[in-house]
Amino acid sequence: MTITEEYILTLLREKRFGELRQILSDLNPVDIAALLGEVPEENLPPLFRILPKELAADTFVEMDNDEQEFLIHAFSDKELREVMDEMFVDDTVDIIEEMPANVVKRILRNVDPEMRQSINQILHYPKDSAGSIMTTEYVDLKKQMTVEEAFTRIRKTGVDKETIYTCYVTDPNRKLLGLVSVKMLLLSEKDKIIGDIMETNIIYVNTMDDKEDVAKLFDKYDFLAIPVVDKESRLVGIVTVDDAMDVIQEETEEDFAKMAAIQQNEEAYFKTPSWRHAKNRILWLLVLMLSATVTGEIITHYQNAFAAVPILVAFIPMLMGTGGNCGAQSSTMVIRGLATDEIRLKDFFRVLFKETRIAFLVSIALAIVNGVRIIIQYGDWRLAVVMDLALICTVFVAKALGCIMPMLAQKCKLDPAIMASPLITTIVDACSVLIYFCIATAVFQL
Repeated sequence: MTITEEYILTLLREKRFGELRQILSDLNPVDIAALLGEVPEENLPPLFRILPKELAADTFVEMDNDEQEFLIHAFSDKELREVMDEMFVDDTVDIIEEMPANVVKRILRNVDPEMRQSINQILHYPKDSAGSIMTTEYVDLKKQMTVEEAFTRIRKTGVDKETIYTCYVTDPNRKLLGLVSVKMLLLSEKDKIIGDIMETNIIYVNTMDDKEDVAKLFDKYDFLAIPVVDKESRLVGIVTVDDAMDVIQEETEEDFAKMAAIQQNEEAYFKTPSWRHAKNRILWLLVLMLSATVTGEIITHYQNAFAAVPILVAFIPMLMGTGGNCGAQSSTMVIRGLATDEIRLKDFFRVLFKETRIAFLVSIALAIVNGVRIIIQYGDWRLAVVMDLALICTVFVAKALGCIMPMLAQKCKLDPAIMASPLITTIVDACSVLIYFCIATAVFQL
């Protein structure tokens, strides 16, 4: 049966709480959060209070920031404490980072001292670092333990840990020595020593490493978790795959915004006021509009050519559009390659050579089709020569700029995504018009 908002509200109005609790308990926290997001705000607290304690905490993590803030204001201190006690530290930190100061103070006041210390530790790290997305809740073992002793510790402490599949072996000073999986423990004899079966070839990250680089390791090695160490190689936390996926999604959204020449918006599309959407877009639009005046100045400079051969004007949109499209194709491929580490700065000349070969093949194909069309339609071979030469040169310039500019941005420690379609198109437009009229004035002797 499909659970709808109307059905949930009907059960709530009729005070059929037992039935409502059973229905919600059978759903995934993500689905419950989506369902609660559709109901009127005044119904949120009673519906949330119906949920079992652990499920309520998992659901709370998946809810929108506005709904979380509304519920926090509606909670008593006891209710807030119960929810916070069931949450993992990294999830609590994520919520705190999105809340106003008065809400943050109330949250910190209602968590236990140990969690408060862990929260403050994570908040201390830079926003884009591995330390900011790690959790301090992991299972640690000692190398002198037996497998049986390890399972005893897992059963004792694992209930409060975010993951127990991978356990980390540390010395008395918390220095990371190795790791062991639960699968390895299950397949080993009970009296086996952890130090004899642990894996010592460990891939780990530092607290100050860029979180995007950390997320890429999950894709490369198919990890479920990666240990995070400090400068002294002491284990301070782990990054789990769900947090890595959040980072990848966040970085993808940021790149999409930059590639569309829009400032990134932290809130959902429909929850963002129109004036804020306009504010995030107008700056880049102004820059691109004003930079396009260069193209206008070039056209004005060659107005005598228009007067002598008026048909030249008709081909400008096609030439500019083709150049912009070619540049956008190249920049998109290079930006993607840089993002996935398939392309590196040392590959600059390889990339440029490859794009040059592509430009040659593409431009020849486009020039042949365009030349035949012009001769059939206008019967003017000189016009066909002008357009074909301009087209070939424009494609070469566009492809070159499309690969050079993102890599130049990377070299300058900028995000390559800012060199995407809008900016590339604006520059290529000016170049294509200049090339076009230089060739036209030479061929027609204007």
